[in-house]
Amino acid sequence: VHAPVGLVVIPPRCTRRDPISMKNSTCSRRRVTVSTQQKSVAMTALAWDRRNCAQLGPVRFGVGSIPALRSSFHRHCCIGGSSRDGETPVMRRSRFCPPVDLGGSAFSGFRFPPEVIVLAVRWYLRYGLSYRDLEELLAERGVEVDHVTLFRWVQRFTPLLVDAARPCRHAVSGRWFVDETYVKVSGVWRYVYRAVDDQGQVIDVYVSVRRDIAAARRFFTAAITAHGAPVEVVTDLAQALETAIEETAPHAFHNTEQYANNRVECDHGRLKARLRPMRGLKTDRTATVVIAGHAFMQNVRRGHYELGVEAEPRLRVRDALNELTETI
Repeated sequence: VHAPVGLVVIPPRCTRRDPISMKNSTCSRRRVTVSTQQKSVAMTALAWDRRNCAQLGPVRFGVGSIPALRSSFHRHCCIGGSSRDGETPVMRRSRFCPPVDLGGSAFSGFRFPPEVIVLAVRWYLRYGLSYRDLEELLAERGVEVDHVTLFRWVQRFTPLLVDAARPCRHAVSGRWFVDETYVKVSGVWRYVYRAVDDQGQVIDVYVSVRRDIAAARRFFTAAITAHGAPVEVVTDLAQALETAIEETAPHAFHNTEQYANNRVECDHGRLKARLRPMRGLKTDRTATVVIAGHAFMQNVRRGHYELGVEAEPRLRVRDALNELTETI
């Protein structure tokens, strides 16, 4: 089914037999057809109310709200209720409307198998390869795929893999090393805030247009919301970071000693080495996906996830992403 977002088609009213009273009752059926990116999700919601045959309201949703949509259809339906001379109808039984089966995995609709897609995403995030380098490597193995398709795979599946692995992530320690570095996006410098704990785990990353108090505050707020407040924060003498720490983590000790922040400074080099073979990042969104995916890959390699725990260290990334492939 191919239809624009929000198209609602209401067929004529129909007559159904009530399953309890075995009497005919009028019902209304309506089909909501929603087109999301490259595929359409068709859903049919049936509901009847013997009092007034009320119809469900319009349904509109985006790419990220499919689970919420599924739960919204767990509504109570009245069956066997009756109303006589204005009396309050009696509900004989209540049940839940059956959930809408959105069906399929994140790989449905793709011509290539999930193993090939995840392999391409893993190689791109793990090694210093461009999309054309990755296209050549796959062609040598009999997989003919364009570099633009590889770009779309990375942008689509990297956030899904990160979200799927979040429940398996180890807790971060209370000592954070925070600093910002620079990357070019479409020829313009962007600031990347990064935080690393004393175990080498990348806590969070944030790409910002400006290097100011507001950006530092947003970074710390997101990191603290996800991982809790730190005990100690090690930074340089940047005034924006100091102000953001006082506002978001007032009880944390702020360490600004010389050379104390070398851990995160050295970790910046891993990110720069990954971005060097590329021909530059074009948008802030693609930059955020690639940088966050690189941080995720570094954490998997360093053993900060309960994924691939039985594999050899050099095969940990492969086994971890194979486990996540079954999840998404």
